[in-house]
Amino acid sequence: MQLVNGVKGGVKRFRWNKEGVQIDFVIDEKKQIWIYDIGPSTAQTTNDPSDLPPNLDQALPLTQIRLAGEGSVLGTSHRVVYSALSHRLLYESHRERKESPDLHVLEITTKDPLTGLEVLSQFSIYTGIPVLRCTAIVTNKGTAGVYLQTFSSLSIGGLNRKQPEWWKDYRMVIPHSNLFREAQWRRFTLPELGMDYCGESDFNLPGTRASVILSNQGTFSTEGHLPMGALEKADGSECWMWQIEHSGAWRWEFGNILESLYIVAGGPTDNEQWTKYLAPDESFTSVPVGLAVVAGNCEDAFAPMTQYRRRIRRKHADNDNLPVIFNDYMNCLMGDPTEEKVEKLIEPARQVGSEYFVIDAGWYAEDPDWWETVGAWEPSKIRFPNGLKTLLDKIRAAGMVPGLWLEPEVIGVKSPLLGQFPNEAYFQRYGVRVSEQGRHQLDFRHPVVRSRLDAVVDRLVLEYGVGYFKLDYNIDVTQGTDIDAASPGDGMLEHRRAYMSWVNGLYDRFPDLVLESCCSGAQRLDYHMLATHSIQSTSDQQDSILYAAISAAVPTALTPEQSASWAYPQPDWSDDLIGFTMVNSLLGRAYLSGRVDLMSASQLELIKDGLTVYKQIRQDIKNSVPFWPNGLHEWHQEWLSLGLRSNNQRYLGIWRRGGDESCCFPIKDLVGKDVKVECLYPKKAAGSLSWDKTKGVLSVSLKDTPCARLLRLS
Repeated sequence: MQLVNGVKGGVKRFRWNKEGVQIDFVIDEKKQIWIYDIGPSTAQTTNDPSDLPPNLDQALPLTQIRLAGEGSVLGTSHRVVYSALSHRLLYESHRERKESPDLHVLEITTKDPLTGLEVLSQFSIYTGIPVLRCTAIVTNKGTAGVYLQTFSSLSIGGLNRKQPEWWKDYRMVIPHSNLFREAQWRRFTLPELGMDYCGESDFNLPGTRASVILSNQGTFSTEGHLPMGALEKADGSECWMWQIEHSGAWRWEFGNILESLYIVAGGPTDNEQWTKYLAPDESFTSVPVGLAVVAGNCEDAFAPMTQYRRRIRRKHADNDNLPVIFNDYMNCLMGDPTEEKVEKLIEPARQVGSEYFVIDAGWYAEDPDWWETVGAWEPSKIRFPNGLKTLLDKIRAAGMVPGLWLEPEVIGVKSPLLGQFPNEAYFQRYGVRVSEQGRHQLDFRHPVVRSRLDAVVDRLVLEYGVGYFKLDYNIDVTQGTDIDAASPGDGMLEHRRAYMSWVNGLYDRFPDLVLESCCSGAQRLDYHMLATHSIQSTSDQQDSILYAAISAAVPTALTPEQSASWAYPQPDWSDDLIGFTMVNSLLGRAYLSGRVDLMSASQLELIKDGLTVYKQIRQDIKNSVPFWPNGLHEWHQEWLSLGLRSNNQRYLGIWRRGGDESCCFPIKDLVGKDVKVECLYPKKAAGSLSWDKTKGVLSVSLKDTPCARLLRLS
């Protein structure tokens, strides 16, 4: 770090240049500190003090923090920028330290002289990964309590410092994500989002007041959008990509200040029902936000983001070994397991190569109408007359680890266990229990909730030998809870943190236990959940042809080795369609279902071939980063592709859902190189494959539709 004295009134600048990311901080005459510039280290920059701006009207303070009763100093309170307290924060100190051998941390302390609030802004970066992790800690060092209503983790202006015509030169990339249609990104010009040049103004206003705001309020953290976004130059030369790492409410805001573009991101605000009371000497830590900074486009940013996600994730053998999983739910038993039905699935699941066998929903239900009665998590004696343990022992005897579905966060409104929890153990509003779709939400801040669910897991692991839990969640609670909280959003956020602490406690007690994150498929596809759970369901989509668009896009949201996309072959399907659904799963976590008990020997062999290939390449998958030869696709696009790059290998999944028989796939980093192209699966129907060394283009012709291929380029 170098501190450079400015040329004007004692203005100073220091630069933090780490792991491909360069940040210029400016401390002005009033001792306020701002981020003046941030970009990849390859950008043309200078240490010349004359490069300092004549004023800092386009910069932002390091955090946006708003108190109850205080609004903005300029503009509109609809946006979180220009909050009064943020502009009172004065620079105190900064220091650089190493939290671990490969984790560099820059800490900057600021303080509000009026309230005594002190903010510690933290910027962390791992060796070799150009992704900042931003958090902030606010401590009340004053004499009176305060109510926080906004406290951001990331606050950066001047993103277009050298491009004044921002409305022409930049694009937003926004990730839509809904039930059955997860992780679908779309590019927008800024005028398409309502942000455009509006002429000069005599009103001394900071830009147009226009902004793009994405947020979530409920417990489905990714219902509607992923907690992500990206800003890229239209020429593809630079990109900033962010992810908010929280499994509850979150918010990001993008806008302009004069000729400058900014991004602010973090957890919930007052708009999402969050207010936090901070008594003297109390502290609050913001939700982490990751920011990738790359010299490239949005697609290029996913490689370092994938590496970053691996680095912040809890270490688990599951992400090293990538075992094959069979689950009896999707397009199979559909939540209606019985001893007889499950037994018929065990042998074919083993035969094709499954290493885990998971009994999904329904194992606890004495009758089919169980939705409103869940909560005891005791095996059904009707469904399993010889006992669930006997059935799990048969799974283990077949060489597979048994698993069960569990929904620990809810209890049915007709559950016989309702009286076993104190009233404070439930989400409430104004003294009334929150009810959603026939369920109550349990509050994991309460010790009775945690001890009760600990006992459930302990019993199933120690007495039944369960080695895998699919932890599902199927209600979206938007109301929060005001029990022991300053606001419903405060109760929600602290519950989410308490729940994740409980999940980590399961790993601490049972290090080999595999915990899958599921939420009506992927309605919590965030890195609060995924920094702990080793595997994630990517969708509840039942149509394999539509699912291909999810499989090809979902590495934008999580690492490939955590990505469990269903393959659910059926006995009445053609070999092409069976191969299609298998390819959906082979570039992530092989996650099998379907009526394998009704399939012919040749069909089972086709499935086995796919899983055999998977086992041959899974050690490459766990170290790979994604790429898209033709860019991020659209939902109904007829040809889809997803590549994984690992060392000298390239794996490429190709799906043809219609359109012309041929399609070209440019792979820019292989231009001028001799490449061997192999069809790994299905091997008997490779199609026509042609590599153009000069152009770096792979041409593929497939006659049948729908069909899919898994290729290796080496």
